[in-house]
Order: sequence, then C-alpha cells, then structure tokens
Amino acid sequence: MKDNFSTQSSSYARYRPAYPQELYKFLKEKLTITETAWDCGTGNGQVAGELANFFQKVEATDISKQQLENAVRKPNIQYFVQRAEETNFQDKTFDLVTVGQAVHWFNFKTFYSEVERVLKPNGIIAIIGYSLFKSNLETDKLIYKFYKDIIGSFWDEERRYLDEKYQTIPFPFQEIETPAFQQEYQWSFDHLIGYLETWSAVKHYEKEKGENPVNLIKNELKIAFGNKNKIVFPILLRLGKLND
Repeated sequence: MKDNFSTQSSSYARYRPAYPQELYKFLKEKLTITETAWDCGTGNGQVAGELANFFQKVEATDISKQQLENAVRKPNIQYFVQRAEETNFQDKTFDLVTVGQAVHWFNFKTFYSEVERVLKPNGIIAIIGYSLFKSNLETDKLIYKFYKDIIGSFWDEERRYLDEKYQTIPFPFQEIETPAFQQEYQWSFDHLIGYLETWSAVKHYEKEKGENPVNLIKNELKIAFGNKNKIVFPILLRLGKLND
C-alpha cells in the first residue's frame, strides 16, 4: 500500500470532502448488528467518526502515523498503525468493514482475504469513494483539462479505479444493490484551491518540477468559479457480504 498523504495530513483533514449522512443511514439499515466496525485506511478518521455514532466500538487503521495524529477523536474509536492486508484482529470480529477512498491502494487479493477472515458471517463490506467533482460548466472544463493534460501523467496508475468509478476493482463478495449518492457543498475559491493542492498528482508534479501546478490555472479558475460556488461529488459505493 502506498502512502501519498502523510506529508500533508493536516491539509487532508481540512479540505477533503465528507460522505453524505444518507450513505451512513443506508449502511445502518443494512446491518443487523452494530457492535464493532473496522474502518480500514481511515486517514483522518472521517468515516470512523461517523461510524462511532451508531457502533459500540470502531477500530480504525492506517499505515500513516501522521494521518492518525490528525484523526477524529471519540471515546469509542481506537486507532492503530497497521497495514490493510495484515492486521492483528481476531477472526470474525466485525459487523462492518469500510474503506473510504483507499481500496485502490491495497493489494486486493490479500486485503480481501483479511476481510473474509475478520468479518462476521452476517457482516458487510463497504467500499466507498468519490470521483471527480462537478461545478459550473466553465469550471468543469478547466478542471478536466488540469486533471488530464497538466497533471495527468503524474497520477499513480491506481487512480484509474476511481476514474472507472470502482466498477473495475475485484469484488469477490455477494453484491448488495445500492442507490446513487452525492455530496454537495458551497465552497469558497480558497477552499477549492486548498482541496486541489491535496491531490497526490499535484504533489508528484511539485516534487519533479519544483513548482505548484495549481498556479498554472489559478487566475483562469478564479474567473470561472468566482468567490463561491457549488461543488458536487458523485459518491462511489460497492457493498457486499461474504459468499455462502
């Protein structure tokens, strides 16, 4: 599993979008028991914090100690620095396993084997993410050009799974049908810039070229986006249970 986010953990916690409450409500409705959940690749604890509202206990893991230092704190959440593919959890521990915007970094085969080991017989796995946001037409055109043409070659190859909306990832579970979700915001221009600067491809570009690529579109983006505007993130969700 790659760690692209330790060096910007505070920015990641500040600027990254959350998932809609409707998604958590949907997950809760699908569960028969809400004793223990594992949020894998928890990052800043965003998903773990929401799960803690209806689970008795949440175990949350990440390979980044720096990310966990910026994570949400609640009395029923425990954080551990552990790899997704190899944990010290007991067999058949969890009613729910979640992965938010991270599964594409994992070794699918070994991670899924770990899920099969630690998930209870009636437990559920939820693979969650979000794809490229939408705004007004001119902003969308500019962001797409930036995403594809300016920093396109700096994305890790695993990024394609998000572009393909997680439909091409291996998923060896009994699939549960899910509705469509989206998350809407009114973002300031400064927040948009802060978010773009958390992109891993932006960091890779900076490291190689010694300059921030966001500055290449900043003036044009300000004209297109304005001081404040709507941002919509399409939510990705694959839900499954263990095979009989």
